[in-house]
Amino acid sequence: MSTGFFDGIDRIAYEGPDSTNPLAFRHYNPDETVMGKRMEDHLRFAVAYWHSFAWEGNDPFGGQTFVRPWHPQDDMGRARLKADVAFEMFEILGNPFFCWHDADVRPEQGNYADNLATLEEITDYLGEKMETSGTGLLWGTANMFSHRRWMSGASTNPDPDVFAFSAATVKGCMDATHKMGGQNYVLWGGREGYETLLNTDMGAELDHMGRFLSMVVDYKHKIGFKGTILVEPKPQEPSKHQYDFDVATCIGFLRKYGLEKEVKLNIEQGHAILAGHSFEHELALAASEGMLGSIDMNRNDYQSGWDTDQFPNNTPEVALAYYHILKSGGFDTGGTNFDAKLRRQSLDAEDLIAAHVGAMDICARGLKAAAAMIEDGGLEDALAERYAGWQSDAAKAMLDSDLGSIAARVLSEGINPEPRSGRQEILENYVNRFV
Repeated sequence: MSTGFFDGIDRIAYEGPDSTNPLAFRHYNPDETVMGKRMEDHLRFAVAYWHSFAWEGNDPFGGQTFVRPWHPQDDMGRARLKADVAFEMFEILGNPFFCWHDADVRPEQGNYADNLATLEEITDYLGEKMETSGTGLLWGTANMFSHRRWMSGASTNPDPDVFAFSAATVKGCMDATHKMGGQNYVLWGGREGYETLLNTDMGAELDHMGRFLSMVVDYKHKIGFKGTILVEPKPQEPSKHQYDFDVATCIGFLRKYGLEKEVKLNIEQGHAILAGHSFEHELALAASEGMLGSIDMNRNDYQSGWDTDQFPNNTPEVALAYYHILKSGGFDTGGTNFDAKLRRQSLDAEDLIAAHVGAMDICARGLKAAAAMIEDGGLEDALAERYAGWQSDAAKAMLDSDLGSIAARVLSEGINPEPRSGRQEILENYVNRFV
């Protein structure tokens, strides 16, 4: 039975690049083959439950602008209505997955026992809807940053009772994710960081965070969860400094605590920008270390200083992101989650559908451009040419040598290299041929 929220909006169809229909796909054709694989299976789109259904239109300077039939989100009846609307949207879009935080799907009860009971109740309800719709769960996670109990962190909190509450909360969310057949479980430490070092024992907090994540991995194996454990880098906001600052920081953290073979990364475009990096940098670094797990696809407003989580609309940026994803072998359990939200002035149900349609089209265009670049091989050829000198026997031997031997060789052979062009503009022009 329809909720009526999306009345008048039919399932989105692929109409091709000449279509002018704002509620049709122009580039995303799920069954189109790209590099020997269906486009849907490459992209593995997921809708973010929080921004699409739980977010009320607030920003750092203003409150609620959205008035939805499931507001206020304070009882289980409205939680079920929200789920009904969500699955109607999943059907309209035809996306294969969705993602949730516990606080998105169930109302806050103020204590662990009741939070767990309502989470189990609503995830049973979601599971029934998944069975009839065919929509899967890309990942679940716990919101351990919104409620006041988390104001000084979760696993890094100076109060051991908060650590205990955090551990119990994650156990419940992992159980629910496992029950629903989730393909990953994500930990995003929204307040795992500090506001001032004057009241922070950083060494203790990092050790507690490392031990907490080790417990998560142990519990994964105990319950037989076959999905991937992911952590999500973010540098700041809301905390002044977060311990999961960027990909490099997370890799160092995982190695320090012996978790680099158990945990991969869920990388968000907006977080990369806040850390002072490009999205492609973060993806390439994670891929180079075998830790690229999944992505949150969005963008930031480059004129704003916070994480604006806008839907993607920049084909060149998206193409370079998927270039590194495809080069690394593509997604395994991961996918493309739209951790993106409407502008707070975009009030209509049609706006929510149109935002996802446009984002899915941009990703499809980017994927096809990335595949075309890989099949053409121009970037790989340029890279091989630039590093060709390292294929010589002398260069390979140098890496097993020592400073004295190398200096003697420079003297004896009169080595005095001339710089060679990096050809950056030529390569940027090359990329623009495809996007």
